[in-house]
Formats: sequence, structure tokens, C-alpha cells
Amino acid sequence: MLLKRLFDAVVSTAALLLLSPLFAVAGFAVWLETGRPLFYSQRRIGRHFRPFTIWKFRSMHHGVGGALLTASGDPRVTKVGKVIRATKLDELPQLWNVLRGDMSLVGPRPEVAQYVDLYRERFAPILSLRPGITDMASIQFCREEEVLANSPDPLAEYVTTVLPAKLCLAEQYVARRSFGLDLLILAQTVAAILFRREVAT
Repeated sequence: MLLKRLFDAVVSTAALLLLSPLFAVAGFAVWLETGRPLFYSQRRIGRHFRPFTIWKFRSMHHGVGGALLTASGDPRVTKVGKVIRATKLDELPQLWNVLRGDMSLVGPRPEVAQYVDLYRERFAPILSLRPGITDMASIQFCREEEVLANSPDPLAEYVTTVLPAKLCLAEQYVARRSFGLDLLILAQTVAAILFRREVAT
């Protein structure tokens, strides 16, 4: 655990510095299209069921309500938002979450309380770990928004099919976790983003 935390701190610090020009470009693009705020925050459930605030570049029109889930074609998503969501640039601010210790580079993706409560017993061992920016589910469901868009009831599809599948992958990660597996997941995440397809883990 100490090695993982040290790795997270070093890599997130370096990434925040090296990617600062990309942060500036993404932030400027958001501002140019729809103004402020540049960032979007949401309460998620973290390690040991402790809530924390997760940060992203804002990809939707400010102040709009609606479902927690986002499917392809959602009218709330801006033009810039479509680009930064597709390339995962909207997730870059979570490097700050990693540096703070709320999250890890690799770990089960954090969920909102509403979905955690539905499967609380299954989440208990999963949330013994810090949630991550990426995980096995992020790779296998890299086209999740398209899957939900093709369902007549995206919420039901997520709760009854997608989320249980993600939980299975998170449970596998808990059982198999290692520094080597983390490096593999990071590499496969890059491949999934570049080629926009699922990668077997």
C-alpha cells in the first residue's frame, strides 16, 4: 500500500505539472463555449464509505438538472464536452483528487451514494480500497454512453446490468490487485482511449 500511495503521489504531481498546458487548453475551450464555471464537482463515495468531492472539467451546460447518468446524444452535453468526454480529458482534474489522497490512479471507480446503497454489501470490500481514476471497468465499458443510449431505459440498464458487471470487475481487482496489475490497467486505459474500444483485462 505504501508503494502504491508513493507511486500515486509522484505520478499525479508530475502529471499535473507536465499536463498543465493541456489543462489550460481544455479549460479555455470550456470557457470559450459556455463560460464559467470551468469545473464540475460531485459527491462520490470513497474509501470506507467516506464521501468526497470529485472534480472534472465541466462538459454540460451549467445549471441543467436531469438524470445522474449520461448517454450518447444527451442534449445537456456541450460541443466541447463531447470532445473532452470522448478523450477523457474531462477526468484530468481528478489528478488533484489523487494527490490529496481521496483517490488512486488505479482503483474501482467511485459511485454516487444512490447506487452504492443499492449494492452496499458488495461495495463493502471494494471500498476497502481508494477509488481510482481508472480500473478494469473503465476499460471494458469505455463505450458505456453508447450502450446506455441504445437501451429503452438507460437507468434500468445501468442498475440491473452495467453496475453489477462493474462490481464483478471491481471484485476481481480486489482479489488480484498488485502493482503490476495497476501498470497493466494504466497501459490498457491509454490504449482504450486512443482506439476507443474495449480491451480485455
